[in-house]
Amino acid sequence: MPDDRLTTRVDVAVRGVRVDAPVRRPAGAGPSDDGHVLLDGANAALPLDAASPYRVRDGRLLKGTVDTGLSIMAVRRPRFYDLVTADGVRYEQIARLHGADVLATTVVQTCVRYAEEQRCRFCAIEESLRGGATVAAKTPAQLAEVAEAAVRLDGVRQMVMTTGTTAGPDRGARILARCVRAVRAAVPALPIQVQLEPPADLSALADLREAGAVAVGIHVESLDDAVRRRWMPGKATVPLAAYEAAWDEAVRVFGRNRVSTYLLVGLGEDPDELVEGAGRLIDRGVYPFVVPFRPMLGTLARRDGAAAPPRRWSAT
Repeated sequence: MPDDRLTTRVDVAVRGVRVDAPVRRPAGAGPSDDGHVLLDGANAALPLDAASPYRVRDGRLLKGTVDTGLSIMAVRRPRFYDLVTADGVRYEQIARLHGADVLATTVVQTCVRYAEEQRCRFCAIEESLRGGATVAAKTPAQLAEVAEAAVRLDGVRQMVMTTGTTAGPDRGARILARCVRAVRAAVPALPIQVQLEPPADLSALADLREAGAVAVGIHVESLDDAVRRRWMPGKATVPLAAYEAAWDEAVRVFGRNRVSTYLLVGLGEDPDELVEGAGRLIDRGVYPFVVPFRPMLGTLARRDGAAAPPRRWSAT
């Protein structure tokens, strides 16, 4: 018998919810514009959609007038957002709250692949920079300061550091390692995940682990080369074999299920092949986050009229 609560979780992830969410992720490097809530006590990032059949009343998730059996609460605005560094940078421009207890930052807010002919069509990493929501490069000292405050004031329990791809063969690993060391020195117990493209020299993964990172995301977004060339032409120049080698080395260094990747639903990949590919990733110790694509403001996909996948997804 299907689990109705699980079915509802999947449905609301696709169809969104009507709720006022003070903590949101409306732009940046990722594929989705979401509001951050606690769904039955667990962190969830859900699309905010005024036309969704799901709404919130008295801390319950309703579909129409029917209680789904799930509790829901919007994540409150964190106190560390009100602080400013000694050099005048708002903490919110350095790192953001994701969910109720995850601190996230893009260490380098520019990407060597951001020219239109190379850019990932779902990415808006430099748009948030142009809009003044962040700064181009966060220093290790800034990140350590913000992390300490976020843990102390808002109960943050983990941190994610990603980066735009840099020009060097390390693809951003070196600056990530410096930032990890600084944060771990300030908050030794804070677990940190790093995210980057496969570095040309895979020893950079061991350097990140030695710096104190406990997990790594190496995000491929699609396992279909035709989809990769169409949706992420710059990243597609890195062959899938390089991703596979990086995943295997990362699993060796960090351990099984401490390595992750993203697979986006709705880019045109065959659904059965996507599921089979996710299974292969699991077999090699890589945790695949399967996420419905939703075109964010500022992306090439949004400009060109690309739509999120239909509720009943099929190959396109």
